[in-house]
Amino acid sequence: MRWPTLREIGAANGVEVPSDVGTFGSFAAFFAQNDLVRACLQRPADFRRVAYEFCEEEAAQGVHYAEVSFTAAGHGERLGDLDMPLTAVLEGLDAGEDAFGIQCRLILDHSRRRSVERAWRTLDLARRHDGVVAVGLAGDESHPGAPFDDVFAAAHDAGLHIVHHAGEGEGPASIRHALGPGRTERLGHGIRVLDDPDLVAEVRERKIPLEVCPSSNVALGFASTLKDHPLPRLRDAGLIVTLNTDIPALIGTPLSTEYARVRDAFGYTDQTLADLAHSSVDASFAPTPTKTRLRQAINTWLEPVRRDTQGRN
Repeated sequence: MRWPTLREIGAANGVEVPSDVGTFGSFAAFFAQNDLVRACLQRPADFRRVAYEFCEEEAAQGVHYAEVSFTAAGHGERLGDLDMPLTAVLEGLDAGEDAFGIQCRLILDHSRRRSVERAWRTLDLARRHDGVVAVGLAGDESHPGAPFDDVFAAAHDAGLHIVHHAGEGEGPASIRHALGPGRTERLGHGIRVLDDPDLVAEVRERKIPLEVCPSSNVALGFASTLKDHPLPRLRDAGLIVTLNTDIPALIGTPLSTEYARVRDAFGYTDQTLADLAHSSVDASFAPTPTKTRLRQAINTWLEPVRRDTQGRN
């Protein structure tokens, strides 16, 4: 959400937004800021505006397709209307797609700290609303995923994709659960997979993509600096690594900036950046025609680099 939008919506709904919002020094402070942002969102117009502006922001930096996490049931329960926030967000995304030529699909996430009953409500929303492509667990990984196993078995049976956050704050056990009864098809973060060589081999063999978010990991204290981030070691281990944003507004790092920061931190070439982008397309749940179009766009971007390299050779 744009900071001016947050302040305008907060003022309209009687929620004061402090001037230092966007700064935090711990995971707890991050959750507190999330609570503040949630409190500002109250009316359908609020959710529609945020979704529409998201499309505008992403399209402006060259994003053509996005899978966006949204905690729909939490907002719905908070506001006494389970469907309203999701319906409004989908309306905003539809309008944004028409205006800016970007395709967006939703992943409905559920905090591990919240009830199993809410997780079932999340699944119900996902089943009933087009535009939702997946469901999954998010939040503090110290809370176990096992209580939600039946929910994700039902999600799998319903034909929904499943994506869990795992292996960010907690170690290999959270990843093993996500891969097993959690039925995840990608790992949100997954950086702690390197703690267990056997698990690295399993994830590599099963071709499970990792949604790696370096700037967020640094901001939340899971990596000391960007140069110390395990992204290169994950790639060197033969794992499928995709580059993503997590809380981009809070840390001021949209996806284009994430690519630039990774390039500078690790000395990556344009070919490597294109490889990361191709992995993201391959790991996505986009329809086949969309994937084909995205791959062609990446190759078109890379072609001048290839011609220059061939000319010098």
